[in-house]
Amino acid sequence: MTTPTIGKMLDDTVPMAHTLNLKYLETSPERAVLQLPDQPAYHNHLGGPHAGAMFTLAESASGCIVLAAFGAQLSRAVPLAVSAEIAYKKLAMGEVTATAVLGRPAAEVVAELDAGGRPEFPVTVEITRADGAVTGVMTVTWTLRPNS
Repeated sequence: MTTPTIGKMLDDTVPMAHTLNLKYLETSPERAVLQLPDQPAYHNHLGGPHAGAMFTLAESASGCIVLAAFGAQLSRAVPLAVSAEIAYKKLAMGEVTATAVLGRPAAEVVAELDAGGRPEFPVTVEITRADGAVTGVMTVTWTLRPNS
């Protein structure tokens, strides 16, 4: 899958991602990088991005890497988020960027699926502001639920 295909797929299937006007900077099996533009409609009481918007940004980045890494498995398994945990570290202001990485090798996850399992795997996401400061860290646990 190419970057525009994954971004379009997410926008088409997850209306909230589309609503936030997320920018898809990189979506590969190795990492996904998405950006939330500075938009007053999604500000909090301090004038920065609302925590809910940052959660959606990070969760969307995790979904993009899952689609990039496991897109070939979509005919036999559905990717589902099992749980998510986020820690807000510093005040976020302006545009923020989320960078997601897989916590297990994709080949290992596919091998577990091939063996008849329902693999779970973490995706870690760092949210940064323009000056590079980490404003939040999220871990999303995903599964590939077999269709049968």
